[in-house]
Amino acid sequence: MNIEKMTGLEIMQAIVREELPHPTMTKSIPVKVMKVEKGKVVFNAIANNKHLNTQCGVHGGFASTVLDSVTGCAVHTLLGAGVAYGTIDLNIKMIRPVPKDENLIAEGNVNQNL
Repeated sequence: MNIEKMTGLEIMQAIVREELPHPTMTKSIPVKVMKVEKGKVVFNAIANNKHLNTQCGVHGGFASTVLDSVTGCAVHTLLGAGVAYGTIDLNIKMIRPVPKDENLIAEGNVNQNL
C-alpha cells in the first residue's frame, strides 16, 4: 500500500481496517481510531499510570495530545494525496480531571470546508 498516493480519508480508513498500522505515537498515548468519515474522526483513548503528573492525576498533556490528534485526523480526511497538515494553534479549557483507566471518546469534526 503506497500511502503517498492515498488521500487522507483513504489512509484513515485503512488504519480503521488495520491495513495500515496506527502511528507510533499511539505507543505513548494509547488511542485507537474507531470511526472515520469525511471531516469526522472518533478515537478511543485510555490514560494509565504512564500518564500521571506529580499529583498522581492524569497529566493535561494527555488530553491535549488526544484532542490535537483527533482534530488533525479529521482535517486529514479532507486532504488529497500527498498533502500534509499541522496544528498552528491549540487551546484547551479543562473543566474536570481526565479519569485514569477509563475509556474516553474523542471526536474531531471539521465545521467548515478547507
